[in-house]
Amino acid sequence: MSTEASSRAQALAALHAACFTTPRPWSAAEIAQLIGDRHCFLLETPGGFLLARQLLDEAEILTLAVDPAARRRGLGRALVESFLSEASARGTRRALLEVAADNGPAIALYLSAGFEKTGRRPGYYRTPDGAVKDAEIMSKDLG
Repeated sequence: MSTEASSRAQALAALHAACFTTPRPWSAAEIAQLIGDRHCFLLETPGGFLLARQLLDEAEILTLAVDPAARRRGLGRALVESFLSEASARGTRRALLEVAADNGPAIALYLSAGFEKTGRRPGYYRTPDGAVKDAEIMSKDLG
């Protein structure tokens, strides 16, 4: 991996760590591996990023991270809209994601973007103290 790619992955991992404890933050190596995967695509804006994977006609938001100091300014919404546009351009027919069931702001964002709750994964996430949290499965038909 080039020095530039390594620095980029480290910066994204630092932002991810500032945003998440559950699910656990991803390492720079994990992010670099996903960025290098031909099925994944990265969308960035100053203060945030969205990492997604497309397989066949489905695209999944793997993570959406917005710097806590930059929240409530529309960055998350812009990244989700960019994801939907990019996924459509790639021939995606359905978008999906998993989100912690107690993450009200994220769920509200996804609902406002047209996603629907389609299922639940009990005990999907483990918190740093070992407790478990459910995940909501959400999807959106892109036709």
